[in-house]
Amino acid sequence: MAISSSQIIDSYYFRHACKEFDPEKKIPTETFETILETGRLSPSSFGFEPWFYLIVQKPALRDKLREFTWGGQKQIPTASHLVVILARRRYFMKYDSAYITYMMQDIMNLPEAAMEKKREVYRNFQQNDFKLLENDRAMFDWACKQTYIALGNMMTSAAMLGVDSCPIEGFDQEKIESVLQEHFEVETDKFGISCMVAFGYRVKEGRPKTRQPMEQISRWV
Repeated sequence: MAISSSQIIDSYYFRHACKEFDPEKKIPTETFETILETGRLSPSSFGFEPWFYLIVQKPALRDKLREFTWGGQKQIPTASHLVVILARRRYFMKYDSAYITYMMQDIMNLPEAAMEKKREVYRNFQQNDFKLLENDRAMFDWACKQTYIALGNMMTSAAMLGVDSCPIEGFDQEKIESVLQEHFEVETDKFGISCMVAFGYRVKEGRPKTRQPMEQISRWV
């Protein structure tokens, strides 16, 4: 199942933040399902999956989002697929929540003793190591950081499949969450927006990729 190093690097050079997509070209269903599956299979802290994906295909709903998304004016209406990535708030992610119990019991299939041990390690992590219990924003930001792992995996897998993408966080968070509550039936006391990502096919080539040289961003010790 291995692919070559050159194929991987070529995919990274292919990927760029596509600012406008060809609205006439749609991603095949199987291809997009593969992209979304790489989001589902992404790693998360403790394996608790603090994400939820809204795939927004209705033009009227995209328009609602576009109104308050200054960084997605061209991408939102032209993308083949638009994904709003939500992050779970404290309601779900606190160590003693019903969601954490569900994840350990029904998804991970842990025995009772292992569940209690994992919960105690998780509690200590939240309370002492990262001090996430001190305010709700800290908890939410921690969850958002993990959604970016899934975001990166989806964009990379898209590039490997010849599909373009653009991550979007240029929006008014408060107004977008009002839209999500009013028009998408999202319970914003339980979920918050992390970012959006648009997928499709470019209408023009991106600029050559520019990055700092490896020796300026890394050090072997």
